[in-house]
Amino acid sequence: MNQVKIIECPRDAMQGIKSHFIPTEAKSRYINSLLKVGFDTIDFGSFVSPKAIPQMRDTAKVLSQLNLSETNTKLLAIVANVRGAEDASKFGEIDYLGYPFSISENFQMRNTGKTIKQSLIILEEILNIANRSNKEVVAYLSMGFGNPYGDPWNVEIVAKWTGILAKMGVKILSLSDTIGVASGETISYLFTNLIPLYPDVEFGAHLHTHPDEWHEKVDAAFMAGCNRFDGAIKGFGGCPMAKDELTGNMPTEKLVSYFTTKKVKSNINSLSFESAYNEAMKVFY
Repeated sequence: MNQVKIIECPRDAMQGIKSHFIPTEAKSRYINSLLKVGFDTIDFGSFVSPKAIPQMRDTAKVLSQLNLSETNTKLLAIVANVRGAEDASKFGEIDYLGYPFSISENFQMRNTGKTIKQSLIILEEILNIANRSNKEVVAYLSMGFGNPYGDPWNVEIVAKWTGILAKMGVKILSLSDTIGVASGETISYLFTNLIPLYPDVEFGAHLHTHPDEWHEKVDAAFMAGCNRFDGAIKGFGGCPMAKDELTGNMPTEKLVSYFTTKKVKSNINSLSFESAYNEAMKVFY
């Protein structure tokens, strides 16, 4: 039987909320509920400039309130520069450093304030920091399925950057559909071609979607051999630096439903998921 990894992304869901600051205790309570579900990884916070993402300024405090004693779930923190990676690397509880690398020059500048050339240098140093601190880097290939900013985009460009990052030592590469432009056909073509070319790389799908398009995207990625999927309960959130604020994250409950129907193992405990789902309603409403 196939097995998939479902990565829950409360950080992605919360970071774009600008109307109010979610209290540290509420964040911690919610993430603690997620830790009981059986997710492979939880993208729980980020070590980035509080000016850029004010909602994540309490990530270290949230981490101190998490109960990791009875879970196999790993923790991932997003970093955007060397300083953030150094800060995150000090915490033994964190397993993964996530770095958003865009093949769109415009979006890389918009997201991290750096050019692609500068971002490669930063990524290399983050890989070194991760190696020294016994962590692993998850690189997100932003704009992996299309580009609304006018930069050149085609599957050959995606393949080129995949090769560059793999050669640098990236072992987990999540193709990101940051604003939900990917079609099932494009998703299928990329995973079908890239996965056999780089057998040492674990490919993931970080898909954003409109509500009526989720099934086509998940099905295309899974049938093409992808076994790692990012989601957020109810599809909350989306990249605050992206162009389309209406496009949410892939709803985790849709992922769970899809893989349950396919009889694919995901380690998700349905009762614990229901409890976490209810906790999410308290955080986001």
